[in-house]
Amino acid sequence: MENIVIEKIKIDDTEKLQRIAKKTFFETFSPYNTAENMEKYLNEKFSEEKLLSELKNKNSEFFFAIYLGDVVGYLKVNSGDAQTELQDKNALEIERIYVSKDFHGKKVGQILYDKALYIAQSKNLQYVWLGVWEENHRAVQFYKKNGFVEFDKHIFKFGDEEQTDLMMRKEL
Repeated sequence: MENIVIEKIKIDDTEKLQRIAKKTFFETFSPYNTAENMEKYLNEKFSEEKLLSELKNKNSEFFFAIYLGDVVGYLKVNSGDAQTELQDKNALEIERIYVSKDFHGKKVGQILYDKALYIAQSKNLQYVWLGVWEENHRAVQFYKKNGFVEFDKHIFKFGDEEQTDLMMRKEL
């Protein structure tokens, strides 16, 4: 999709980040989870304080996807000790790629993914990895299409439920 601009997210973009993070997470997962679990997760994981501390972490980077002045998605990548699980200095974690529902199928996710890949390659890293909910078939297919392979699984606590994330990686 033309006219998509990728812009690094700054500290003073916290509210804008919070809005797109809550919106896209809700759109993606609310049909499959209880309202109570959704509300608890959104309030904890996307609180202003939590996002601000993530933005201040020198080993995490955030980027907006902007279309005609509107934020339509975002990316979060982690290196070093900011990685949620592996913490391999030779790897980059894609922690979040989220796109507004209205922009699904319009290559916004691909543009954000390409940005993550560019970051990993510019740092001469060996691979990129991520965790994706096994029931998020659209995302699993997206990553497989982009050359990721499953290497493990882990349990993701979502409110009072335990869900399984597929751990996937792509060698560079």
